[in-house]
Amino acid sequence: MADQQKLQLLQDAILAGNIPQLVLNMISYALELRASDIHVEPEQNTIRIRYRVDGVLRQIVEYPHNIHPAVVSRIKIMSNMKIDEQRVPQDGRCEVTTKDAREMDLRVSTLPTINGEKIVMRIQDRSRKIPDLSELGMQGNSLKFFKEALELPNGIILTTGPTGSGKTTTMYSALDTLNRIEVNILTIEDPVEIQMDGLNQSQVHPDIDYTFANGLRTALRQDPNIIMVGEIRDKETIDIAIEASLTGHLVLSTIHTNSAVETLTRIDNMGVQPFLMVETIELIIAQRLVRKLCDNCKIPQDNVHPDIMALVQKALENLHSTDEIGPEELKAMKFYKAVGCEQCDKIGYRGRLGLYEIMRMNNEIRRLILARASSIDIEKAALKNGMVNLEQAGIIKALKGETSLDEVYRVAKRMEEY
Repeated sequence: MADQQKLQLLQDAILAGNIPQLVLNMISYALELRASDIHVEPEQNTIRIRYRVDGVLRQIVEYPHNIHPAVVSRIKIMSNMKIDEQRVPQDGRCEVTTKDAREMDLRVSTLPTINGEKIVMRIQDRSRKIPDLSELGMQGNSLKFFKEALELPNGIILTTGPTGSGKTTTMYSALDTLNRIEVNILTIEDPVEIQMDGLNQSQVHPDIDYTFANGLRTALRQDPNIIMVGEIRDKETIDIAIEASLTGHLVLSTIHTNSAVETLTRIDNMGVQPFLMVETIELIIAQRLVRKLCDNCKIPQDNVHPDIMALVQKALENLHSTDEIGPEELKAMKFYKAVGCEQCDKIGYRGRLGLYEIMRMNNEIRRLILARASSIDIEKAALKNGMVNLEQAGIIKALKGETSLDEVYRVAKRMEEY
């Protein structure tokens, strides 16, 4: 198997003390395993290399302390960092082409620890195709709501979720859908993660006062139709985004909250007036990534724990939209579990898919926002309007055999009684 050969090459480079080969093989093997991050971590007696694969860290190999300074220097040279500075954290980036002609961007971060410098490399595979919205895992009402919002001439579309939940991929997938010769699309990002033809992409530099807010203000003078802002972090940025929406622009951005409804509370806490929220916000997406069951070895799960089954049944009682799943699947209540085989490296999972909670604004929700109603009342109205929450979206994927209930409840909050 190709990945076994690449692991062997990495081990051979460690034994030979061939540093350039070691670093290249480390990256090459990470690509083979579809890793998103490489961690090079000094411990007391050894240096360990771990990869984050499908959102979970996995130990790969270890190497001795005596070659670590050379490995760190090699990575620092590649990513334009100061090799003589080991006391403070540094950030850099570099482009790498592997032996099999795959091009990637690496975002590199160093951190001084008591055992030496730790390095984390985030891998951005340039050859990777941007998935379309249905390939991301959106379906039924969620997909319909998102497509409707993308066709609007102006408004704000927000994506929320923790770091590493696929928000950027969702934004790029939306921009790919909107990318036509007759529209001017500008992006303000930190950093530019995927380069796309047809987009005007700009990277912020806060150290020289080029922030999201300043970038967004400048973008408005560039005759745009659509603007994507990497993240809304403060009141200044949300104020300019609202101004952009009111002056006829479609604005896409991300924000850090746990659910679609909590996003409204966060924006309210930033000091945005309810009448401006209802005028401009058109759609809020909350998302998580779950690991996909390996199709080769998954088996039906016979004994679901009664407590989990009770949670599942309660979540499905509140499911107003049945566009995503057929009545037979709902009736059968059949779930699957991970086993592990050669194809999935004995993990039981291979790849990831998105869970989406998509709240589309309607007049009932707007009235509740203006009346400063509670999050619970707004969520009730959204569910009645056809929104599927994260827990329900996960259960639907589990009923289809795409993921396990363990994965769903690892990332999705349990629904409380109203």
